[in-house]
Amino acid sequence: MEIMDYDEDKKLERAKKQVAELKGFYIHLAVYIAVNLFITTTKIIENMGKGESFVEAFWDFGSFAVWLFWGIGLFFHGLKVFSYSPFFNKEWEERQIRKHMDKEKQESEKYR
Repeated sequence: MEIMDYDEDKKLERAKKQVAELKGFYIHLAVYIAVNLFITTTKIIENMGKGESFVEAFWDFGSFAVWLFWGIGLFFHGLKVFSYSPFFNKEWEERQIRKHMDKEKQESEKYR
């Protein structure tokens, strides 16, 4: 196998992995919307059955709690899939790698 073939195979594997992650995120988003619409609708109907008006039932925190908390998880899933990491980004990784490589180099020079 030539080096060029190896590089192309690695690129193809990375692209497949990225597409699979993107697909997973979109499935997560679709399930999030479908399940939350069902829960919210059920909660509103239940509250209206207890005598609340539509507006009161709609603005009840229970109608939005799952949207909020699951939405936080979905938000972080999206950050990961779209490669946005304000804390542990590529530059941070590269700095850490250089730091550890420099440390090992210094350690190995001690024993020369």
